[in-house]
Amino acid sequence: MTRRLALVAKKVGVSEATVSRVLNGKPGVSQATRQAVLTALDVLGYERPTQLRGERGKLIGLVLPELSNPIFPAFAEVVGGALAQRGLTPVLCTQTPGGIQETDYVELLLQQQVSGVVFAGGLYAQADAAHDHYRLLHARNLPVVLVNAPIPGLDFPCVSTDDAVAVQQAWRHLASLGHERIGLALGPADHVPSRRKLAAAEAVARAAGAELPGERVVRGMYSMEGGHTAAARLLDAGVTGIVCASDIIALGAVRAARRRGLRVPEDVSVVGYDDSPLMTVTEPPLSTVRQPIDAMGRTAVQLLTAQIDGREVVRDEIMFEPELVVRGSTGPAPAS
Repeated sequence: MTRRLALVAKKVGVSEATVSRVLNGKPGVSQATRQAVLTALDVLGYERPTQLRGERGKLIGLVLPELSNPIFPAFAEVVGGALAQRGLTPVLCTQTPGGIQETDYVELLLQQQVSGVVFAGGLYAQADAAHDHYRLLHARNLPVVLVNAPIPGLDFPCVSTDDAVAVQQAWRHLASLGHERIGLALGPADHVPSRRKLAAAEAVARAAGAELPGERVVRGMYSMEGGHTAAARLLDAGVTGIVCASDIIALGAVRAARRRGLRVPEDVSVVGYDDSPLMTVTEPPLSTVRQPIDAMGRTAVQLLTAQIDGREVVRDEIMFEPELVVRGSTGPAPAS
Protein backbone atom coordinates (compact mmCIF):
# COMPACT_ATOMS: atom_id res chain seq x y z
CA MET A 1 0.00 0.00 0.00
CA THR A 2 2.81 2.43 0.89
CA ARG A 3 4.51 1.84 -2.45
CA ARG A 4 1.21 2.34 -4.29
CA LEU A 5 0.62 5.64 -2.48
CA ALA A 6 4.11 6.83 -3.39
CA LEU A 7 3.79 5.92 -7.08
CA VAL A 8 0.37 7.52 -7.45
CA ALA A 9 1.51 10.66 -5.60
CA LYS A 10 4.54 10.97 -7.89
CA LYS A 11 2.44 10.50 -11.03
CA VAL A 12 -0.06 13.18 -10.01
CA GLY A 13 2.39 15.54 -8.31
CA VAL A 14 0.68 15.59 -4.91
CA SER A 15 1.51 14.30 -1.43
CA GLU A 16 0.92 10.73 -0.29
CA ALA A 17 -1.43 12.14 2.33
CA THR A 18 -3.60 13.64 -0.43
CA VAL A 19 -3.72 10.31 -2.25
CA SER A 20 -4.72 8.60 0.99
CA ARG A 21 -7.56 11.08 1.53
CA VAL A 22 -8.91 10.39 -1.96
CA LEU A 23 -8.72 6.61 -1.56
CA ASN A 24 -10.47 6.78 1.79
CA GLY A 25 -13.15 9.22 0.65
CA LYS A 26 -12.03 11.98 3.01
CA PRO A 27 -12.91 15.67 2.43
CA GLY A 28 -10.43 18.47 1.78
CA VAL A 29 -9.43 17.50 -1.79
CA SER A 30 -10.51 19.38 -4.89
CA GLN A 31 -12.54 17.59 -7.54
CA ALA A 32 -9.74 18.06 -10.10
CA THR A 33 -7.14 16.50 -7.79
CA ARG A 34 -9.51 13.69 -6.86
CA GLN A 35 -10.10 12.84 -10.52
CA ALA A 36 -6.36 13.02 -11.25
CA VAL A 37 -5.61 10.53 -8.46
CA LEU A 38 -8.28 8.12 -9.69
CA THR A 39 -6.99 8.38 -13.25
CA ALA A 40 -3.44 7.72 -12.03
CA LEU A 41 -4.70 4.51 -10.43
CA ASP A 42 -6.10 3.46 -13.79
CA VAL A 43 -2.91 4.39 -15.66
CA LEU A 44 -0.69 2.52 -13.20
CA GLY A 45 -2.90 -0.56 -13.30
CA TYR A 46 -4.17 -0.41 -9.71
CA GLU A 47 -7.71 -1.39 -8.79
CA ARG A 48 -9.87 1.45 -7.52
CA PRO A 49 -11.39 1.06 -4.05
CA THR A 50 -14.87 -0.49 -4.34
CA GLN A 51 -16.67 2.72 -3.34
CA LEU A 52 -14.79 4.68 -6.02
CA ARG A 53 -15.42 2.39 -8.96
CA GLY A 54 -17.58 3.76 -11.73
CA GLU A 55 -17.03 5.96 -14.73
CA ARG A 56 -13.43 6.05 -15.88
CA GLY A 57 -11.70 9.24 -16.95
CA LYS A 58 -11.94 10.45 -20.52
CA LEU A 59 -9.80 8.45 -22.92
CA ILE A 60 -7.01 10.01 -25.01
CA GLY A 61 -5.27 8.17 -27.82
CA LEU A 62 -1.45 8.32 -27.78
CA VAL A 63 -0.21 6.96 -31.11
CA LEU A 64 3.48 6.06 -31.42
CA PRO A 65 5.29 4.39 -34.33
CA GLU A 66 7.33 2.08 -32.07
CA LEU A 67 8.73 1.52 -28.59
CA SER A 68 12.18 0.18 -29.56
CA ASN A 69 13.46 3.74 -29.99
CA PRO A 70 13.77 4.95 -26.37
CA ILE A 71 12.69 8.51 -27.22
CA PHE A 72 9.10 7.32 -27.72
CA PRO A 73 8.63 5.62 -24.33
CA ALA A 74 10.18 8.72 -22.75
CA PHE A 75 7.70 10.95 -24.55
CA ALA A 76 4.83 8.63 -23.62
CA GLU A 77 5.79 8.90 -19.96
CA VAL A 78 5.68 12.71 -20.09
CA VAL A 79 2.36 12.83 -21.94
CA GLY A 80 0.82 10.08 -19.84
CA GLY A 81 1.74 11.83 -16.61
CA ALA A 82 0.44 15.20 -17.83
CA LEU A 83 -2.84 13.61 -18.93
CA ALA A 84 -3.26 11.82 -15.60
CA GLN A 85 -2.84 15.11 -13.75
CA ARG A 86 -5.85 16.38 -15.70
CA GLY A 87 -8.00 13.33 -15.06
CA LEU A 88 -7.51 11.92 -18.56
CA THR A 89 -6.55 8.34 -19.36
CA PRO A 90 -4.05 7.65 -22.19
CA VAL A 91 -4.66 4.73 -24.54
CA LEU A 92 -1.24 3.74 -25.89
CA CYS A 93 -1.21 2.63 -29.54
CA THR A 94 2.09 1.40 -30.98
CA GLN A 95 2.71 -0.15 -34.35
CA THR A 96 4.59 -3.42 -34.79
CA PRO A 97 5.83 -5.06 -38.00
CA GLY A 98 2.96 -7.06 -39.44
CA GLY A 99 0.65 -5.85 -36.68
CA ILE A 100 -2.03 -3.20 -36.32
CA GLN A 101 -1.28 -0.13 -38.39
CA GLU A 102 -1.92 3.53 -37.65
CA THR A 103 -5.09 3.67 -39.74
CA ASP A 104 -6.47 0.69 -37.80
CA TYR A 105 -5.68 2.39 -34.51
CA VAL A 106 -7.55 5.52 -35.58
CA GLU A 107 -10.63 3.43 -36.34
CA LEU A 108 -10.39 1.68 -32.96
CA LEU A 109 -9.95 4.97 -31.10
CA LEU A 110 -13.02 6.40 -32.81
CA GLN A 111 -14.98 3.32 -31.78
CA GLN A 112 -13.85 3.90 -28.20
CA GLN A 113 -15.10 7.50 -28.46
CA VAL A 114 -11.81 9.01 -27.33
CA SER A 115 -11.81 12.69 -26.44
CA GLY A 116 -8.66 13.42 -28.45
CA VAL A 117 -5.47 12.00 -29.97
CA VAL A 118 -1.77 12.86 -29.72
CA PHE A 119 0.40 11.58 -32.58
CA ALA A 120 4.15 11.40 -31.91
CA GLY A 121 5.72 10.17 -35.12
CA GLY A 122 3.69 8.44 -37.80
CA LEU A 123 2.39 8.66 -41.35
CA TYR A 124 1.68 12.38 -41.00
CA ALA A 125 5.46 12.96 -40.99
CA GLN A 126 5.78 11.24 -44.39
CA ALA A 127 4.87 13.60 -47.20
CA ASP A 128 4.07 10.79 -49.65
CA ALA A 129 1.98 8.66 -47.27
CA ALA A 130 -1.82 8.47 -47.25
CA HIS A 131 -3.34 11.04 -44.90
CA ASP A 132 -7.04 10.17 -45.28
CA HIS A 133 -7.43 9.04 -41.67
CA TYR A 134 -6.18 12.43 -40.46
CA ARG A 135 -8.71 14.15 -42.70
CA LEU A 136 -11.39 11.96 -41.10
CA LEU A 137 -10.35 13.15 -37.63
CA HIS A 138 -10.36 16.74 -38.86
CA ALA A 139 -13.81 16.35 -40.40
CA ARG A 140 -15.15 15.02 -37.11
CA ASN A 141 -13.60 17.97 -35.30
CA LEU A 142 -11.79 15.65 -32.89
CA PRO A 143 -9.02 17.38 -30.87
CA VAL A 144 -5.62 16.31 -32.27
CA VAL A 145 -2.03 17.39 -31.62
CA LEU A 146 0.93 16.40 -33.81
CA VAL A 147 4.58 16.19 -32.80
CA ASN A 148 7.50 17.23 -35.04
CA ALA A 149 5.66 17.67 -38.34
CA PRO A 150 2.45 19.43 -39.46
CA ILE A 151 0.09 18.23 -42.17
CA PRO A 152 -0.30 20.78 -44.98
CA GLY A 153 -3.93 21.81 -45.39
CA LEU A 154 -5.00 20.59 -41.94
CA ASP A 155 -4.79 23.05 -39.07
CA PHE A 156 -3.96 20.59 -36.30
CA PRO A 157 -1.85 22.17 -33.54
CA CYS A 158 1.74 20.95 -33.73
CA VAL A 159 4.75 21.04 -31.39
CA SER A 160 8.18 20.52 -32.96
CA THR A 161 11.86 20.68 -32.25
CA ASP A 162 13.52 23.20 -34.57
CA ASP A 163 15.36 20.87 -36.97
CA ALA A 164 17.26 23.73 -38.60
CA VAL A 165 18.74 24.84 -35.30
CA ALA A 166 19.54 21.24 -34.38
CA VAL A 167 21.56 20.68 -37.54
CA GLN A 168 23.30 24.03 -37.21
CA GLN A 169 24.38 23.14 -33.67
CA ALA A 170 25.66 19.71 -34.66
CA TRP A 171 27.37 20.87 -37.85
CA ARG A 172 29.09 23.85 -36.28
CA HIS A 173 30.26 21.69 -33.39
CA LEU A 174 31.98 19.32 -35.80
CA ALA A 175 33.38 22.22 -37.85
CA SER A 176 34.80 23.80 -34.69
CA LEU A 177 36.69 20.54 -34.12
CA GLY A 178 38.30 20.85 -37.56
CA HIS A 179 36.03 18.49 -39.52
CA GLU A 180 35.68 19.55 -43.15
CA ARG A 181 34.13 16.38 -44.60
CA ILE A 182 30.82 16.09 -42.75
CA GLY A 183 28.04 13.73 -43.79
CA LEU A 184 24.35 13.26 -42.96
CA ALA A 185 22.59 10.02 -42.03
CA LEU A 186 18.88 10.81 -42.46
CA GLY A 187 15.51 9.09 -42.55
CA PRO A 188 13.53 8.34 -45.75
CA ALA A 189 13.36 10.93 -48.52
CA ASP A 190 9.72 11.83 -47.83
CA HIS A 191 10.24 12.19 -44.07
CA VAL A 192 9.50 15.84 -43.25
CA PRO A 193 11.95 16.28 -40.32
CA SER A 194 14.72 14.69 -42.43
CA ARG A 195 13.93 17.06 -45.29
CA ARG A 196 14.24 19.97 -42.89
CA LYS A 197 17.56 18.70 -41.59
CA LEU A 198 18.91 18.35 -45.12
CA ALA A 199 17.82 21.88 -46.07
CA ALA A 200 19.51 23.24 -42.94
CA ALA A 201 22.75 21.36 -43.66
CA GLU A 202 22.82 22.66 -47.24
CA ALA A 203 22.30 26.20 -45.94
CA VAL A 204 25.14 25.85 -43.42
CA ALA A 205 27.45 24.51 -46.12
CA ARG A 206 26.59 27.37 -48.49
CA ALA A 207 27.17 29.89 -45.72
CA ALA A 208 30.68 28.46 -45.40
CA GLY A 209 31.23 28.89 -49.14
CA ALA A 210 30.77 25.27 -50.17
CA GLU A 211 28.15 22.87 -51.47
CA LEU A 212 27.10 19.66 -49.74
CA PRO A 213 28.07 16.80 -52.10
CA GLY A 214 25.34 14.27 -52.78
CA GLU A 215 27.51 11.34 -51.66
CA ARG A 216 27.65 12.85 -48.18
CA VAL A 217 23.88 12.54 -47.72
CA VAL A 218 22.51 9.04 -47.13
CA ARG A 219 18.88 8.21 -46.36
CA GLY A 220 17.68 5.07 -44.67
CA MET A 221 15.53 3.60 -41.92
CA TYR A 222 15.35 4.81 -38.32
CA SER A 223 17.14 1.81 -36.86
CA MET A 224 20.56 0.53 -35.83
CA GLU A 225 20.75 -1.35 -39.11
CA GLY A 226 19.78 1.76 -41.07
CA GLY A 227 22.46 3.76 -39.28
CA HIS A 228 25.06 1.08 -39.92
CA THR A 229 24.30 0.98 -43.64
CA ALA A 230 24.21 4.79 -43.97
CA ALA A 231 27.48 5.24 -42.08
CA ALA A 232 29.22 2.60 -44.22
CA ARG A 233 28.39 4.60 -47.34
CA LEU A 234 29.43 7.87 -45.72
CA LEU A 235 32.75 6.38 -44.63
CA ASP A 236 33.29 5.20 -48.22
CA ALA A 237 32.78 8.86 -49.22
CA GLY A 238 35.58 9.88 -46.87
CA VAL A 239 33.67 11.74 -44.16
CA THR A 240 35.24 12.23 -40.73
CA GLY A 241 32.10 13.55 -39.01
CA ILE A 242 28.54 12.22 -39.20
CA VAL A 243 25.38 14.08 -38.20
CA CYS A 244 22.56 11.60 -37.58
CA ALA A 245 18.78 12.06 -37.60
CA SER A 246 18.34 10.03 -34.38
CA ASP A 247 20.34 8.48 -31.58
CA ILE A 248 19.48 4.99 -32.82
CA ILE A 249 20.94 5.83 -36.24
CA ALA A 250 24.00 7.27 -34.49
CA LEU A 251 24.57 4.06 -32.52
CA GLY A 252 24.44 2.16 -35.80
CA ALA A 253 27.02 4.58 -37.22
CA VAL A 254 29.35 3.96 -34.27
CA ARG A 255 29.02 0.22 -34.86
CA ALA A 256 29.81 0.62 -38.56
CA ALA A 257 32.95 2.60 -37.79
CA ARG A 258 34.18 0.03 -35.29
CA ARG A 259 33.61 -2.85 -37.66
CA ARG A 260 36.00 -1.10 -40.03
CA GLY A 261 38.61 -0.85 -37.31
CA LEU A 262 38.01 2.88 -36.88
CA ARG A 263 37.95 4.57 -33.48
CA VAL A 264 35.21 6.91 -32.28
CA PRO A 265 35.98 9.79 -31.91
CA GLU A 266 39.69 9.58 -32.85
CA ASP A 267 39.03 8.56 -36.49
CA VAL A 268 35.39 9.55 -36.95
CA SER A 269 33.02 11.69 -34.88
CA VAL A 270 29.29 10.96 -34.56
CA VAL A 271 26.46 13.25 -33.41
CA GLY A 272 23.00 11.88 -32.63
CA TYR A 273 19.60 13.52 -32.26
CA ASP A 274 17.07 13.14 -29.41
CA ASP A 275 19.23 12.59 -26.29
CA SER A 276 17.34 9.39 -25.61
CA PRO A 277 17.59 7.69 -22.22
CA LEU A 278 20.80 5.66 -21.77
CA MET A 279 22.88 7.70 -24.24
CA THR A 280 25.15 8.66 -21.34
CA VAL A 281 26.13 5.03 -20.79
CA THR A 282 26.93 4.02 -24.37
CA GLU A 283 30.58 3.50 -25.31
CA PRO A 284 31.56 6.18 -25.95
CA PRO A 285 28.78 8.34 -24.44
CA LEU A 286 26.93 9.88 -27.37
CA SER A 287 27.19 13.53 -28.32
CA THR A 288 23.70 14.47 -29.44
CA VAL A 289 21.17 17.24 -29.89
CA ARG A 290 18.55 17.08 -27.16
CA GLN A 291 14.86 17.38 -27.92
CA PRO A 292 13.06 19.13 -25.03
CA ILE A 293 10.50 16.33 -24.74
CA ASP A 294 9.28 17.35 -21.29
CA ALA A 295 8.30 20.84 -22.44
CA MET A 296 6.97 19.54 -25.75
CA GLY A 297 4.89 16.79 -24.14
CA ARG A 298 3.33 19.11 -21.59
CA THR A 299 2.57 21.70 -24.26
CA ALA A 300 0.97 19.01 -26.44
CA VAL A 301 -1.33 18.07 -23.54
CA GLN A 302 -2.16 21.73 -22.88
CA LEU A 303 -3.11 22.20 -26.54
CA LEU A 304 -5.20 19.03 -26.49
CA THR A 305 -7.09 19.83 -23.29
CA ALA A 306 -7.76 23.37 -24.49
CA GLN A 307 -9.44 21.95 -27.59
CA ILE A 308 -11.42 19.48 -25.48
CA ASP A 309 -12.63 22.39 -23.34
CA GLY A 310 -13.69 24.30 -26.45
CA ARG A 311 -11.04 26.99 -26.14
CA GLU A 312 -9.14 28.53 -29.04
CA VAL A 313 -5.57 27.28 -29.53
CA VAL A 314 -2.58 28.23 -31.67
CA ARG A 315 -2.99 26.41 -34.96
CA ASP A 316 0.53 27.18 -36.17
CA GLU A 317 3.54 24.96 -35.52
CA ILE A 318 5.15 25.76 -32.16
CA MET A 319 8.93 25.42 -32.39
CA PHE A 320 11.09 24.39 -29.43
CA GLU A 321 14.81 25.11 -29.17
CA PRO A 322 17.06 22.02 -29.08
CA GLU A 323 20.27 21.79 -27.06
CA LEU A 324 23.64 20.39 -28.13
CA VAL A 325 24.98 17.92 -25.56
CA VAL A 326 28.68 17.21 -26.05
CA ARG A 327 29.93 13.85 -24.79
CA GLY A 328 32.54 11.35 -25.91
CA SER A 329 31.57 10.48 -29.50
CA THR A 330 32.97 13.71 -30.99
CA GLY A 331 36.54 14.92 -31.04
CA PRO A 332 39.12 16.73 -33.18
CA ALA A 333 39.27 15.80 -36.85
CA PRO A 334 42.01 13.27 -37.63
CA ALA A 335 45.16 14.59 -39.24
CA SER A 336 45.07 14.32 -43.02
